[in-house]
Amino acid sequence: MGSHKDSTPDSQVTPDRLPTPATAAGREGLDALLAGPGRAVIALDFDGTLAPIVPDPDRARAHPDAVPALAALAPKVASVAVITGRPAEVAVRHGGFAGVPGLDHLVVLGHYGAERWDAATGAVTAPPPHPGVDAARAELPGLLAAADGGDGAWIEEKGRAVAVHTRRAADPQGAFEALRAPLAELASRHGLVVEPGRLVLELRPPGVDKGVALREYVREVGAGAVLFAGDDLGDLPAFAAVGSLRAAGTPGVLVCSGSDEVTELRNQADLVVDGPAGVVTLLRTLAEHLPS
Repeated sequence: MGSHKDSTPDSQVTPDRLPTPATAAGREGLDALLAGPGRAVIALDFDGTLAPIVPDPDRARAHPDAVPALAALAPKVASVAVITGRPAEVAVRHGGFAGVPGLDHLVVLGHYGAERWDAATGAVTAPPPHPGVDAARAELPGLLAAADGGDGAWIEEKGRAVAVHTRRAADPQGAFEALRAPLAELASRHGLVVEPGRLVLELRPPGVDKGVALREYVREVGAGAVLFAGDDLGDLPAFAAVGSLRAAGTPGVLVCSGSDEVTELRNQADLVVDGPAGVVTLLRTLAEHLPS
């Protein structure tokens, strides 16, 4: 990102006070957002950012205060977008985003932008799925049964992608490292890529990531400022996208939903907040500081 951090700004967010970003670029981005909220895009990851990480992704739900905070903020900015690796309709269901007053123009970009759900229509639009995903999915059970580290790993069906989780293994990090090479080989044979995350390895089509999705959406909206919040390795492309947008003249703020598991985002962020609860507090405080 190329932004110098200093130790003087206070990056702690409280319900009644906005934080001061730790970088000059972050402070410029927040100032631009506050000065022109009608041209600002607020973009957010889902798991680990709006929803706490849980052992079973099917049980993940948005923080109970997330939807009220988003509904208070969304009418005051150009757009709010949730950018996630999940299928769009799953994120909508787990987030409780449908039919919420104030979220009329919310957009959920699922599968890293390959799918799009618009609150205004309730419809999901998407191109045809990549055939390699089905082929890789069919081989995964046998691969995990035969691979060192496969014991305790489990498969998450994601429609346009498929993921292998190791959080339930006896040695989660050891299983994660042991499975990287065989899953990379499987992905390569079927024209896919492997995206590592927090004790999860996802096989998905190439050329699709949160950075591409964010850049295209910011361009579509014509945003004058952007804030992106994420927590995982899959959010690094979106962080890089904000960096390129800054270089091209669009101010931005990078927020890390704090995690000791992923230090890369923490080190690059302008603001670090205390997980989904901290993200919700930031969103609510932003809403309170913007004019109606």
